[in-house]
Amino acid sequence: MDGTLKLTKKPDWDCIEEVRMECEEFFNSHHCSENISHSLVMIVSELMENSIKYGDFSAGSSMIQIAVKLKTSSAIIELVNPTGSSNKKELQNLDRTIQWIRGYQDPFEAFLERLRNVSKMPLDDSESGLGLVRIAYEGKAVLDFYVDENNLLNVSAIVDFV
Repeated sequence: MDGTLKLTKKPDWDCIEEVRMECEEFFNSHHCSENISHSLVMIVSELMENSIKYGDFSAGSSMIQIAVKLKTSSAIIELVNPTGSSNKKELQNLDRTIQWIRGYQDPFEAFLERLRNVSKMPLDDSESGLGLVRIAYEGKAVLDFYVDENNLLNVSAIVDFV
């Protein structure tokens, strides 16, 4: 099952489906089970959406880097996109959210709590905040991130298959 997929994509909503299909093909070619494949595709999709929403693509030529590393018993999914000083609030929110999820012994509890919060939000609120919680709960992934010296945001999800 070992293998690596690397993609470079425009920060464009139309690219999400393209990435989903390329990842699904990669997982199938590496004999991932249907459940694992669906889970990993969901993780890549959610991270891609976040990259598009919160990345700083003002340079125009900036792209999203996607790397998927499959091992026999695990997968590492990493997305890298530019960020900047205008994204400080989003980075603080990302940190707060990941730490909040980690504060729960079971990600299902975080998922339920987030659903309760979303049910109280106005219908016109466009940000549910469910994506990262879905990755942790449904994808059974551990999330992490860092910003490097070039202001590139690297968000990773690690999934153990055992």
